[in-house]
Amino acid sequence: MTALSVLDLSPITEGGSPAQSMRNSLDLARRAEASGYRRYWVAEHHNIPGIASAATAVVIAHVAGGTSTIRVGAGGIMLPNHAPLVIAEQFGTLDALYPGRIDLGLGRAPGTDQRTAFALRRNLHGDPDDFPRDVVELQGYFRDAPSQDGERHVQAIPGRGQNVPLWILGSSLYGAQLAGLFGLPYAFASHFAPAALMPALDAYRRSFRPSEQLSAPYAMAGFNVFAADTDEEARRLRTSARKSTLWLRRGRPRPLPPPDDRFEQALSASERMMLDEQGACSAVGAPDAVGEQMARFVARTGVDELMIAAQIFDHEARARSFEIAMEVWSRRS
Repeated sequence: MTALSVLDLSPITEGGSPAQSMRNSLDLARRAEASGYRRYWVAEHHNIPGIASAATAVVIAHVAGGTSTIRVGAGGIMLPNHAPLVIAEQFGTLDALYPGRIDLGLGRAPGTDQRTAFALRRNLHGDPDDFPRDVVELQGYFRDAPSQDGERHVQAIPGRGQNVPLWILGSSLYGAQLAGLFGLPYAFASHFAPAALMPALDAYRRSFRPSEQLSAPYAMAGFNVFAADTDEEARRLRTSARKSTLWLRRGRPRPLPPPDDRFEQALSASERMMLDEQGACSAVGAPDAVGEQMARFVARTGVDELMIAAQIFDHEARARSFEIAMEVWSRRS
């Protein structure tokens, strides 16, 4: 059975606040745990008014502390923004607090614009091309072993000797090949960048080499679900995410707006095409329709896990969408 997991950006809605977003995230995580979702990931984004998960490790601690069994992690940490030692210490601390429940997904993009990246680092030397070296350095901090010359140098405490599973995230062939060569699980961001999904999965599986962490390829794909009691209501709920995407593409990100019954009619042909292409990996509709769309996607991709995203304005409607997805998937399986 292909597992289902949750990707949460802790959306800040129009008229809402980051504090309410955090409360909603914890409530959604508890419901996801009760429904049988495998893991609950939050993502690092900066300088976006509609996303409250910028301090990703802090949000993970908030969610893990309020749940008991579901795996909680980062989907992901944008490694060029950070020194690998800091990430090893943060996630070593999380693993010490919530042993056996923490995941660390790693991305090579900054997750923001260049000016914000400079504000994060105080320089722009965090080159995405250094990503493989940074991953190796991070792995070294988690190993409980001396350096090659027999001496211990810089250590991550907490972190050293702890089992924090690493994932490689990506939306291109680069991350897929790197995950394969490193023998790590791979998560593709098809929920917003679906174009290279199939070539990336193929590249990952072909390049995979077994490692201490993983003996065979394990692939996850992002997938949007907008589920409701009727097809019409599901399409209406989706307008919030589509409007937010359009604003972001125009360089004017805002908090997540409420559904807009007139939004689709106001789109130009080019705007509609862009939104349809970006949202190609999605299920929208009533329960039976959503289950069928999820099944077709899994059959086409052969992924081991679906990471479901749902940028829905109303918290109860969002939680219900996740519940519907799990209900129909469990029946099918």
